[in-house]
Amino acid sequence: MSDAAPESAHHPADPVLDAARATVLDFGIRRATLTEVARRAGLSRMTVYRRYSDGNELMRALMSREFGAVLIEAQAQARNLTDPLERVLTGVIGTLERLMEHPLMLRLLELEPEMLLPYLTDRVGVFQTQGRRALAGWIAEAQQQGAIRAGEPEMLAETIELAARGLVIATRTLSASERAGALAELRRMLECYLKPDPLPPPDRALT
Repeated sequence: MSDAAPESAHHPADPVLDAARATVLDFGIRRATLTEVARRAGLSRMTVYRRYSDGNELMRALMSREFGAVLIEAQAQARNLTDPLERVLTGVIGTLERLMEHPLMLRLLELEPEMLLPYLTDRVGVFQTQGRRALAGWIAEAQQQGAIRAGEPEMLAETIELAARGLVIATRTLSASERAGALAELRRMLECYLKPDPLPPPDRALT
């Protein structure tokens, strides 16, 4: 599995983003002001403004860091598996599991679910693009080893992301056991979707 990952996930701890995370968990995104973030970070508001021109830019940086780390962690979990298809499945399910339990995702779904609507109906977000790109790389690597069926890796990755999207949105409606069961069923679906087509039986007409 390739070591490529969102660049933001490699950044060191950032007191401004740490303060933004705490503020969002307490108040939600719309009520998370730069003034409150600066206070929690122990910085002046102008210092924060020099780094982030407005609240939207700060929130984008926060989400990129937090959700980019989800991909890094899932990839690390799967990296040492020897079976290429198993690496892909573990990476996908591990990403979803972490995303469905992420405090920021849960808080966003609780307080401001309407903010996610554009990413379901109108456009693809940064994290979705990062996830698709990472997954396409995993798939291409497994295809080279004959572990995944033929097909454009980008198209396969896009289809998987579309299939998994609803599960993330529904996470607050699921108990822990229901969430585990849904992830297990999705894993079975993806295994059937990705595994190589069976070889045709030998032609015995001439024997």
